[in-house]
Amino acid sequence: MPNRNSFLSFLVLLGLWGAAQPASAQLLVPHTVQLDPAKLERQGLSLAQEAAQLAQFQQYELALPRARLATQLAPKSPEIWSLLGGLYLQTNDLDNGITALKQAQKLDQKNPAVLFALGSAYFQKNNYTTAIEYLKSGLKVKPNVPGALFDLGNAYLMLRQFSDAVAQYEKAVAQDKEFWPAINNIGLIKYESGEVDEAIRRWRAAVAIDAKAAEPQLAMAVALYAKGDREQGLTLGETAIQIDSRYSDLKFLKENLWGDRLLNDTKKFLETPRMRATIAQSQERTPKPPGPSSPQ
Repeated sequence: MPNRNSFLSFLVLLGLWGAAQPASAQLLVPHTVQLDPAKLERQGLSLAQEAAQLAQFQQYELALPRARLATQLAPKSPEIWSLLGGLYLQTNDLDNGITALKQAQKLDQKNPAVLFALGSAYFQKNNYTTAIEYLKSGLKVKPNVPGALFDLGNAYLMLRQFSDAVAQYEKAVAQDKEFWPAINNIGLIKYESGEVDEAIRRWRAAVAIDAKAAEPQLAMAVALYAKGDREQGLTLGETAIQIDSRYSDLKFLKENLWGDRLLNDTKKFLETPRMRATIAQSQERTPKPPGPSSPQ
């Protein structure tokens, strides 16, 4: 059993116990600390700003506890709940992210940023139908947002609703002519549908926008190689892998929504001697994380 005198001393330090001890028959009325809600809210907003600044430098583990405390100090701020939800998503804690974002939505039901973030979270959980619902709700409030239209297209793509996906990608490009990822993904759909020449045309358009975009270059390389234009395909493939060696990983390509037909052709392409040599060279150039220090 805890020592009672020690516990009373602890209460005195906290200001929860008066200097005079009450008689045993008296009712104890503890002192209540008066809190200033406005001051607490200001402190919460200050912490949220710190968390947002840390997030800009991708220091999410430092930002998260500040954002969590900020929601306790300013629990009625949808912006702070939204910030917390976004931080959780950045650290792949999807369930806590969704919980925080839904609290933000409860406080501000028509905030499109919150609805878009919930759509992204449910997409990452492979719940594409729910993702579509949130993304469409956000677009009703704030239409013509290229990123949200792109995410909506991706959700339709995962449900193999190709015509709906293309329609959303086209809307995204109509809002931003430089939005090459949407053009690239139209190419992915065209290739799976057997429209190889149209797929290549789309990938060429994407590369024309961004010459350092590895994904459309590799996709186009695979398509050209499969069509018989092997030299051009291999040259483009070497360039793509030199730009970003992650695209030599079939798992990474699947995560980027590449379909089965393109993945099968890519597997054959990457197994050619020239591509295997290019991949090996790119891996040698990739810096390895330092190992443990040698004992002195």
